[in-house]
Amino acid sequence: MDLRKINDRISVAPQIQIADLPAIAGLGFKTLVANRPDGEEPGQPLMADIEKAASEHGLKWVYMPVASGDISDDDVERFGEMIHTADAPVLAFCRSGTRCTVLWALSSAGETPAKEIFEKARSAGYDISGIAPRLAQQAQKKR
Repeated sequence: MDLRKINDRISVAPQIQIADLPAIAGLGFKTLVANRPDGEEPGQPLMADIEKAASEHGLKWVYMPVASGDISDDDVERFGEMIHTADAPVLAFCRSGTRCTVLWALSSAGETPAKEIFEKARSAGYDISGIAPRLAQQAQKKR
């Protein structure tokens, strides 16, 4: 299991396994967010199975699938609203953690300085510099 803290509210991870749920709950996470659609890759666990195990370990479940490389403004808005209202700390996962990080970054634009967003992502091991133009665009929308 490879958990990467973005800030006190959210951490991200590559694909988790059902066997990881006791440790995730034991670390104090309250909400588990799946940003990965079922069937994205052969052998990937079914989200319904992860949801069941998450519930058994007292974790709130949010299924918010987003196609890799196709994050819409609607996805960003829904993710931002969810992060602000979810019981924290939140663990969001996808195939590599990048999609979750990009969703967090874009939803944070305008509230958090871009430099800080890029630094937090980089500290978690994600280079999201390629979204700089879209991040600036998102920040403009919030002004």
